[in-house]
Amino acid sequence: MPRKAQYIAFCLLLGLAFSSCSQSARSEPVKERSESGANAGADQAVTVAVARVERKDLSQGLTLAAEFRPFQEIDLHAKVSGYVREINVDVGDRVKEGQVIATLEIPEFKSELMQAEATKRRSENDVARAHSELQRAQSVYDAARLTYSRLSSVGKARPNLLAQQEIDDALARMQVAEAQLSAAKAAIAVAEEQVRVQEANEARVKTLSSYAVISAPLSGVITKRLADKGALIQQGTASQTQAMPVVRLSQIDHLRLVLPVPESVVPRIRLGRIVKVKVPSLNQTFDGKVSRFAEKVDTATRTMETEVDVPNLRLILKPGMYAYADLELEQKANVITVPVQAVSRKENKATVMLVNAQKRLELREIVTGMETPDSVEILSGLSADEFVVIGNLSQLRPGQLVELKERTVKTEKGGD
Repeated sequence: MPRKAQYIAFCLLLGLAFSSCSQSARSEPVKERSESGANAGADQAVTVAVARVERKDLSQGLTLAAEFRPFQEIDLHAKVSGYVREINVDVGDRVKEGQVIATLEIPEFKSELMQAEATKRRSENDVARAHSELQRAQSVYDAARLTYSRLSSVGKARPNLLAQQEIDDALARMQVAEAQLSAAKAAIAVAEEQVRVQEANEARVKTLSSYAVISAPLSGVITKRLADKGALIQQGTASQTQAMPVVRLSQIDHLRLVLPVPESVVPRIRLGRIVKVKVPSLNQTFDGKVSRFAEKVDTATRTMETEVDVPNLRLILKPGMYAYADLELEQKANVITVPVQAVSRKENKATVMLVNAQKRLELREIVTGMETPDSVEILSGLSADEFVVIGNLSQLRPGQLVELKERTVKTEKGGD
C-alpha cells in the first residue's frame, strides 16, 4: 500500500507540471501581441493645428477712448444791440464763410450817420473858408512887404526925402500881415485836422452800422439757434450784461479727438503719426493724425492731452460720437513672428512646440521681443517657414508623431 500511494502522488505531481507548462506556452503569444499593439499605438500620428513661422511687420500700440469734438465751435454774438429783423438759418443748416446769418434793426444808427456826415461837410467848408482867408492874408502880406521894401529903398537912396516914421509904419504893417498869414495857415491845419476827425467819426458810425449784419466767420453747420425774428439782442461786448448769442456754429468737416495719453508713453508720441479711429456706432474705421499735444502732463491724472484730427468731408461723423483711437507707439519691419497661441511661458522661459522634419514634436526654447495682441516677435530659437503647434498642448509630448493641419491666425482689422 505505501508503494502504491507513492506512485499515485508522483503521477499527480507530473500532471501538474505538464499543466503549468501548457498554460505558460499559451500565455506567451498573448503577451507578444499586447506589446506589438502598444508599439503600434505609439507610432500612430495625431493631427495637430499648426501655424507657419513667418516674417512680417509688427507694431505696438495703445487704444484710448474719446468723444469727437468740432474742429472749431463758436457762439455768434451781436456787436451792437438791436432787434432781429431777419434770421436766415436754422438748426442743421450748412453755411459758408461770409454768409449772412441774421440782420438787426438799429434805427438810431441812421440819425448818427446823418449827423456824422453833416459834421464832416461843415468841417470841409471850414477848410475851404480857411483857404480863402489864407489867400487874403497872403495878398495883404505881399502888399505890405512890397510897400516896406520900396520905402526902405527910397530912404536909403535919399535919406532926407522920407520921414523915418513912415518907414517904421510900413514895417509894422508888414509884420502884422505876416502874423495874419501865419494864423491863416494854422487855421487851415486845424480845419483839415477837424475834417479827419469827422471822417473817423463817420467811419466809426458806418462800421457800427455794418455790425447790424451778422455773418458766418467760418464754414460749418448751425448746431443751435438761440434767437428768433423780433427778439432784442444785447451787445455781445457789454460786460455788464449776459448777452445771448444768436446761433452756435460748428465746423465739422474736420473733427478733434482729445486723448488722455498716459505718462508712460508720452515720450513716444510723435506729431503727424497716423491713427486708426474706430467708431462702434458706425462699425467703421477712419484715419486720423496726431496734430498737436499739450507738452505738459496733468499732475492730477498723470496724462497728457493729445489731439487727433479726423477728416469728415462726407459729414458722416457727428460731434459727441464715441470712438476708439489706436495709437501706434513702436513699429518693426520684417521680423520673425509666431502667433501668441503658440508660445508657452513658465517662470522666465518661453517655449514653443515645434514640428521637425520627421513630423515629430520638439520642445524648443525661444527668446521673444515685441508682442502684439496676436503675434510675438522671435529674436532667436526659430527660423522662418518652420511650423509650431497652436492651441492646447496638454495632451502632446515631445517626440510624438503628428499630422499637420495648418491654420492662418487672422489679425482683427476694421473697415474703412
